[in-house]
Amino acid sequence: MTKVKVKKYQNFWERNRKSHGYLLKKTLLGYGVSICRFILLFGMCFLILQPILNKISVSFMTEQDLYNPIVISIPEHFTTENYKLAADIMQYSKGLRNSLIISLTIAVLQITMCTLVGYGFARFEFPFKKLLFALVILVILVPPQTISSSLHLHFRFFDIFGLIELIRGEPLNLTGSVLPYYMMSAGCMGLKNGLYIYMIRQFFRNIPKELEEAAYVDGCGTLKTFVRIMLPDAKPILTSCFLFSFVWQWTDGFYSRMFLGNTRLVSTSLSTIVDSLGVWIAKGTGMMNQTVSIAYSNCILSTGTLMIILPLIILYLFAQKGFVESLSSSGIKM
Repeated sequence: MTKVKVKKYQNFWERNRKSHGYLLKKTLLGYGVSICRFILLFGMCFLILQPILNKISVSFMTEQDLYNPIVISIPEHFTTENYKLAADIMQYSKGLRNSLIISLTIAVLQITMCTLVGYGFARFEFPFKKLLFALVILVILVPPQTISSSLHLHFRFFDIFGLIELIRGEPLNLTGSVLPYYMMSAGCMGLKNGLYIYMIRQFFRNIPKELEEAAYVDGCGTLKTFVRIMLPDAKPILTSCFLFSFVWQWTDGFYSRMFLGNTRLVSTSLSTIVDSLGVWIAKGTGMMNQTVSIAYSNCILSTGTLMIILPLIILYLFAQKGFVESLSSSGIKM
């Protein structure tokens, strides 16, 4: 008798009739939501990928293809000379080496110091804790351009309680070197350091305190508990913060121009690639009044942009597992 009833109600329209049309409405609503979700996701992906795909297409075009109305996305005359020209203008190998060294060391220093500070805010009680954390939030909110003049004057006439001027007769001039940037990163005042402290602090607050208490019972001190117990659990959030720090430093132009002086970086080279293109072509042709078309300038600019973001894409491909784990495991706990 039960089998007969199951077979009887297996028919969709029969079940829909028994539910007075509710099953059909629910099914149509589910399909409608799925279609809308697909359209939204496809549109968002298209908006993000379409400019990159255009740059890839343009980077392999000759100047003749740029003015050909028939050529839209697929080059008619495929060439890699744009990449060679962009690499020569930007001194790509030198800039890539300098950017890799500076971005990597700055990212490691920032995450090291921000981890210590974030763990301290999450687990310890000390005087003026809330006030200091409010200053951390202020660091996130205040744009670095607001304090650019103060930073320049501070490192242009660098002194420690007047001792350096007392010994040397004048303050130190630290501008034009990477030392000020390392000092700011060590003091958690580098690029986006307030955000990293906030993220790490929120992550550590979500870890049960019983883990630390058990380690203390077993004889571990504060430092050993932090290194042996807390840090292994914090790998996902540390990976995310490291990626953010590396990428933002890789593409930064504000602090790089302020502190690094004439150091060749890929980010600063890209900002002058259009101006350098005319000079480069003039030297090659021997004609000082040589003008460069806007379309070809944009083509070389697009090529240089792809050459800069390519190492970042490779980095994300290798670190995507830890990055996704951080997004799925971290939360906000106030």
